[in-house]
Amino acid sequence: MNNQVRALREERGWSQGELAERLAVSRQTIHAIETGKYDPSLPLAFKLARLFSMSIEQLFDPGE
Repeated sequence: MNNQVRALREERGWSQGELAERLAVSRQTIHAIETGKYDPSLPLAFKLARLFSMSIEQLFDPGE
């Protein structure tokens, strides 16, 4: 699944660790989401969308 997490995080000047702390997850989880190796749970997707003031649909693109 494609997403904008890395770009949005970098726009804010946050490290993966800082974003992880804000979401109460591990840095590895953030890395896996950013690289498309892990699709977040629905509650985590909502937390991410809320944090970036976006809808889940704007943040994540399921692709084909």
